[in-house]
Amino acid sequence: MRVAGVNRGRRRECRAGRPALTLDVSNPVKVDIWSDIQCPWCYIGKRKFEAAVAAFGGEVEVEYHSFELAPDTPVDFDGTPLDYLSQRKGISRSQAQTMIDRVVGIAAAVGLDYDYDAIHQTNTVLAHELLHLAKAHGLQERLKERLLAAYFLEGRHVGRVADLADLAAEVGLDRTEAEAALTDHRYLGDVKADVAQAAAYGIAGVPFFVFDGRYGVSGAQETDTFRQVLEQVAAESGERVS
Repeated sequence: MRVAGVNRGRRRECRAGRPALTLDVSNPVKVDIWSDIQCPWCYIGKRKFEAAVAAFGGEVEVEYHSFELAPDTPVDFDGTPLDYLSQRKGISRSQAQTMIDRVVGIAAAVGLDYDYDAIHQTNTVLAHELLHLAKAHGLQERLKERLLAAYFLEGRHVGRVADLADLAAEVGLDRTEAEAALTDHRYLGDVKADVAQAAAYGIAGVPFFVFDGRYGVSGAQETDTFRQVLEQVAAESGERVS
């Protein structure tokens, strides 16, 4: 099923009866990923997708796009992630703790040691603005990993200008430029454009992966699912140029 140019199913099935896929690995598969820094499934999905890319073996070009799960969250939320989840979803604290325990366990299975006791719940719009600055300097993927690790593993604050400028400098960006860009919001329009494109595609949650501008995969799917989609897209790319 196509929605606004994107197939939103979990994956597009390979053609019935086809014995094998002939892959075109001469050109990179473009994958656009909508995600948010405070989304635990986005980091888990990132790890599973990276494993799929390694198994695929071809070249993959990744571009991250902004999606704000909770744009109304204050920069300095007065409470814990447990408080936030309970309030946000209208559930009891025990139910919220069960959800957190589940995601911590799944994260551990892909090598991520989430520390929910240290997380600073915050607004992520500035982090998204910084990712656009990093993209302009060819450092977007490096900064994405740094921000996710800072938030989920290290208890760093990713919602304030000074803290974000420090993290930017750690991946090779100029700290002064980063601080200026976040202060004058020169990339805010790019963030909003990403959010608008997500709405046009019908994306309601993240992570969301768009392969070759045509096929969408929603959620932190298993590594094999991502690999199959990469192989399918590469095979179809070869058919289009043959």
